[in-house]
Amino acid sequence: MAKIVGILTTSHVPALGKAIHLNLQQDPYWKPFFDGFPAIREWLDRVKPDIVVSCYNDHGLNFFLDKQPTFAIGTAPEYVSEDEGWGIPTMPSFPGAEDLSWHIRDSLVRDDFDMVTCQEMLVDHAFTLPMALLWPEQKWPVKSVPVCVNTVLFPLPSARRCYRLGEAIGRAIAAFPEDAKVLVIGSGGLSHQLEGERAGFINKDFDLKFMDSMVNDPTWATQFSDVDLVEQTGNEGVELLNWLVARGTVPGAVKVVHSNFHIPISNTAAATMLFEPV
Repeated sequence: MAKIVGILTTSHVPALGKAIHLNLQQDPYWKPFFDGFPAIREWLDRVKPDIVVSCYNDHGLNFFLDKQPTFAIGTAPEYVSEDEGWGIPTMPSFPGAEDLSWHIRDSLVRDDFDMVTCQEMLVDHAFTLPMALLWPEQKWPVKSVPVCVNTVLFPLPSARRCYRLGEAIGRAIAAFPEDAKVLVIGSGGLSHQLEGERAGFINKDFDLKFMDSMVNDPTWATQFSDVDLVEQTGNEGVELLNWLVARGTVPGAVKVVHSNFHIPISNTAAATMLFEPV
């Protein structure tokens, strides 16, 4: 039977792609963020997950304002990396975990989640950068299941519904009949706003409370509406919805393997956490 062995949540600032490409990991500006990953890579070497289920938001590569699904899932044999305008070098394509993808898709639809099924899917920095941070040699030892969440076009799915989506994904993984070790990724955030009067907005107090809630009170953020979350975290900070989906896959207790928080990286409160189910 499939088993979730860990949950990894991390920021996906596009400039990280440039920093990786230019080997700036030890540069004083970037080092505090990249220092959060050696311990996580040690964990990966020890645990060796087989499949990654990545919960993230598309930035106009597949979906734009004219076609924006609330939730979508990839069921493709391969996911191709393409640049959506940041000038980030593309990465080797990512093999898809087709059997698990279809199983999760079917289970979610039967669980009353109306998923858009994508048998072809391009992946942008929200998907690719966490993978490059985990496996910097960019030789992927895992297969992937992309789960895309709308954080662009309002109204957004509520934090409550995102957490419930995670719970449903967790049930689907547990019911998958093949042996597989699954790592769930929640990609995005934390607080940041890139435009308008509040450009550069960061809410450290909220971010730290949210990170604590991931361990001790995982439904804490479900009290906030999408507008509340914009007020608290900035227009782009609503990407924390992806963290809630990921955390919901293990509704029971978790222990923190590693945690890192740094302000700012490209006007973003950049955070990384790794949990194991208890």
